[in-house]
Amino acid sequence: MGDFISFGGSDEENAEIKRLNAEVEADTDNFENWEKLVRACEGLEGGLNRNSSPQALATLRDTYDRFLLKFPLLFGYWKKYADLEFNISGPESAEMVYERGCASITNSVDLWTEYCSFKMETTHTPHLVRELFERAAGYVGLDFLAHPFWDKYLEYEERQEAQDNIFAILNRVIHIPMHQYARYFERLRQLAHNRPLLELVSADELARYRAEVEAEAIQFGIPKNELEVERDIRAKIDAMFYQTFQTTQTETNKRWTYEAEIKRPYFHVTELEHQQLINWRKYLDFEESEGDYNRIVVLYERCLVTCAFYDEFWFRYARWMSAQPGKDEEVRNIYLRAVTLFVPVSRPGIRLQFAYFEEMCGRIDVARDLHAAILAQLPDSVETIVSWGNLQRRQSGLDAAIDVYKAQIDSPAVDIFTKAALVTEWAFLLWKVKGSVEEARTAFDKNVQWYADSRHFWQKWLEFELEQPTTAETEAKQGELIRKVFMDMRDKSRLSARIKQELCQFYLNYLQQRGGKDAMKRFLAVDREMFGPMSVSFATKARLAGKDASLAMGEMDEATRQKAEGRFYSYYQLYMDPDSEAQGSASF
Repeated sequence: MGDFISFGGSDEENAEIKRLNAEVEADTDNFENWEKLVRACEGLEGGLNRNSSPQALATLRDTYDRFLLKFPLLFGYWKKYADLEFNISGPESAEMVYERGCASITNSVDLWTEYCSFKMETTHTPHLVRELFERAAGYVGLDFLAHPFWDKYLEYEERQEAQDNIFAILNRVIHIPMHQYARYFERLRQLAHNRPLLELVSADELARYRAEVEAEAIQFGIPKNELEVERDIRAKIDAMFYQTFQTTQTETNKRWTYEAEIKRPYFHVTELEHQQLINWRKYLDFEESEGDYNRIVVLYERCLVTCAFYDEFWFRYARWMSAQPGKDEEVRNIYLRAVTLFVPVSRPGIRLQFAYFEEMCGRIDVARDLHAAILAQLPDSVETIVSWGNLQRRQSGLDAAIDVYKAQIDSPAVDIFTKAALVTEWAFLLWKVKGSVEEARTAFDKNVQWYADSRHFWQKWLEFELEQPTTAETEAKQGELIRKVFMDMRDKSRLSARIKQELCQFYLNYLQQRGGKDAMKRFLAVDREMFGPMSVSFATKARLAGKDASLAMGEMDEATRQKAEGRFYSYYQLYMDPDSEAQGSASF
């Protein structure tokens, strides 16, 4: 868009469109900017119509296409786009927009109803209109709020004066738990009085009812003529319809509690209230317990319009669908919709789950590509790199996993704290998978100079040494290795005092649980140095080392004291927010 010299309007309009485009491209998630751009495009040349310039029409279409690609669940904008195309290019162009919209938001009662209404007005071939209504019924007919759609379908058949079709539709609808179920039953009951018996029930059912009536007449010795037999048969059919009504009423009432709590049944970019999420979880629990596959799918699809940005519901839908036999393609479609349209890459969990699914299906290259796609946008995702490494280990062996870690550690796009985490994963692979404790220890030891300021690195090194099995003869030697890691962390790292204290607790626990007779001597010395007041702390002594001995703690002025205390936390902040400072390069 930014390359166009003219958007079709005046110079002032072109400048405004260019400015709004720049704002959209700078922040594509900003919904308000998109709305402003769409309105500005609609207003080009005083309002677009079939006589507008090709540049203005191209600008409008390009904007709508990009907008609805970004927010495909906005059914109202699909309707507006279709109306614009109808005014500009006629029914065929409008129909193409409706098709795209209904493919993007397949369970929108409103959009399907608008599409069917459009088809009613522009198509004079009944079977084509009915085909569209039946397509729509497959997507939205079971929706609890589907009454506008069914009303439109009945309206069309009334125009066609097709009483048999009207009755058939009503006979379908009375079985569906929905908001306005009762009025459909009343209408069917009235029509049933004047419809032929074979239209009310099947031939087999009619024969059964006739046999029952005749048997009753014989039992009571009261002969009946054909009119009386038909009257009694109709009474039995009416009782059958009423029983259906009662069943539907019961099913509707079961769902009413959950439906009444749904405050926003449509998609919007703003967050949902916590209570709304709870209600959707409970509603899904209920529908799953009922066990009707089609109704469960309909509810999930409704939920994922309202809750499209909440990956927990995509996870849940995929897990539920995967438990149904023979539904791999349906599961794949759920994942594809989640990762391509709704869940941002900043939350990579659903994409990784998709990769595991494809790996399970034997599509290993697809699983690898999914990992690569995440890292293309999120190069510092430790979770993704580790997942990719494990994928390679499972499918191609340990060396392939190590190659993944090497490539990421050498990459300039990966920050130093991520690299530190990858080194620990590499070390744990050498230990847990290859079974080489010494190679793993060497990996930690060789890299301490690069990653001494990473809490994760030190914690994993301590955990590694603490988990090594020992005997009575080797415990002392292992204790020295653990002590060395602790001392190096304390002396060589620039971690904040608070983080050092937290890591120190690993060593103190070791001394308590596995130390020898003299362990408490070391325990108390470490405790004093790490947790004692400034006058006896290790940090203070380290800062005073090499200074004039006459500078005692009591002689520090307040500014010096505050500066010393503040320095404790500077590297802690750096660790918590790696982007706050430029990071150095590192290699393995």
